[in-house]
Amino acid sequence: MRLPTQLYVVPTPIGNLEDITVRALRILKEVDFILAEDTRTSGNLLKHYGIENKLVPHHQFNEHKTIENIVARLTDGASCALISDAGTPAISDPGFMLVRACIQSGLRVECLPGPTAFVPALVNSGIASDRFVFEGFLPHKKGRHSRLTILAEEEKTMIFYESPHRLVKALTQFAGYFGEERYGCVSRELTKIYEENVRGSLRELITYFEKKTVKGEIVIVISGKS
Repeated sequence: MRLPTQLYVVPTPIGNLEDITVRALRILKEVDFILAEDTRTSGNLLKHYGIENKLVPHHQFNEHKTIENIVARLTDGASCALISDAGTPAISDPGFMLVRACIQSGLRVECLPGPTAFVPALVNSGIASDRFVFEGFLPHKKGRHSRLTILAEEEKTMIFYESPHRLVKALTQFAGYFGEERYGCVSRELTKIYEENVRGSLRELITYFEKKTVKGEIVIVISGKS
């Protein structure tokens, strides 16, 4: 029996391998093939759950070239699952372009609920979560100043992704634009053994992270302007 959906967007654990739904595991077993950001990383997940299915590379460096062929296969009746290294595809990860192309081609797309790093980081922060803006990764150079200037007036809670080696620099920039006393929370290694959530003013966060070597995935949550 063929699956009713052509493209399934399947969230995968951001750390703890137990954080995957029964439905997600079933879909990964039943689709004709799986599109993976990194086949090695995803291969470890599938092996852990005893899933033997074909993995096809689909990442930011090849997605422009592969989308047409994928859409053609799905149009011919195949089904596939799209996964990223961790979390929900298309959230600061490849996926948006393929989802859009499938919708434009009249194919059925279904996104399963599941892990994404910014939700637990937001809740863990203790900062107002009723209204927020998700900024993901800010541009490193062009457009960064103008974006931070706009965000300095943002009244909603703000959420950012950042790499470990740029964390202190990013916090320093935030302090410059938002003020050193603006409250924030830095979450790293969410759901993993060494999970850490550090809360305080931007000045306090800078002081804390300047003294240590930072590793892991980083989510920064900052309160909006009062």
